Amino acid sequence: MEDISWLSRSAILVGDEGIQTLQKKHVLVVGLGGVGSFAAEFICRAGVGEMTIVDGDVVDPTNRNRQLPALSTNHGVSKAFIMKERLLAINPNLKLHVVEEFLSPQMCEEILQNHYDYIMDCIDSVTPKLTLLSTAVKTNIPIVSSMGAGGKMDPTKIRVAMLPDTYQCVFAFYIRKRLKKLVDMSQIKAVYSQEVVNKDSLVMTDGSNFKRSAYGTISYLPGAFGGVCASVVIRDLLGVPVDMEKRPKAYEPKKNKQKKTSLETV
Repeated sequence: MEDISWLSRSAILVGDEGIQTLQKKHVLVVGLGGVGSFAAEFICRAGVGEMTIVDGDVVDPTNRNRQLPALSTNHGVSKAFIMKERLLAINPNLKLHVVEEFLSPQMCEEILQNHYDYIMDCIDSVTPKLTLLSTAVKTNIPIVSSMGAGGKMDPTKIRVAMLPDTYQCVFAFYIRKRLKKLVDMSQIKAVYSQEVVNKDSLVMTDGSNFKRSAYGTISYLPGAFGGVCASVVIRDLLGVPVDMEKRPKAYEPKKNKQKKTSLETV
């Protein structure tokens, strides 16, 4: 008999039936950076019985300001491997599948042939993110997607909305713009921030892993995003309502061909 006494505090909140429900669920987490590493751990600590984690990156010194697996002692080590050890140390009975590769279109199709009760998209590069989101929608798997956590500092501005209702997020704008040609975005829950991005924190990168630029980050903000993403997954799996933000009329795109304002753009 599996010992679930470590979940007793959670059971007080969600009930024994809630714990039993989570133990029967399989959650896929793609991306184990600043958002995904915390989100994966929160999913594990909630008592989800089966997880698949995907990330092909290794720890870099610049990750240490915000990413759970990043330490001064493990530079160059696979993030997926580190998280594997950490998650199994939390719950030795977790049924864990680990994919130590970056998400390609072919791999995405292969991975999503398996059964998942929920997908958590924590990818911070546009092309792989579009692949995962469009494939998830086409296969009718529930998904929550993290938008831009960079260039922002206020965790109280984080909100949950269906992707078409996101606003004041540059990253979400690019995802909406490119995804609308592929699938119905209204099936995707998104975690985003209404805080105006600090454009002065933008830096160019070497373009590896489909990422040409990045915003500066603060220690707690990506983790806060991960917490909200995990909460959406857990609440949906338990049937607990999630308050969804609606896009204000001031941010609705104009139907005519007049030049859009900055509000309408993002």
